[in-house]
Amino acid sequence: MRALRAEHGWSQADLAERLDVSRQTVNAIETGKYDPSLPLAFRIARVFGSSIESIFDPGDQA
Repeated sequence: MRALRAEHGWSQADLAERLDVSRQTVNAIETGKYDPSLPLAFRIARVFGSSIESIFDPGDQA
């Protein structure tokens, strides 16, 4: 998600505003400390025009 956000030139605060969540929530998702709820995952996918799977592929996690 961090890479997609950077591609759009958005700060964490910018993305948080688009998703109607706190900047801390965006940070926690990006650092792997928090898994978004399904409704939030759908909002994230919509904002980026991508599928949930392309953003949150479990095989990509370290």
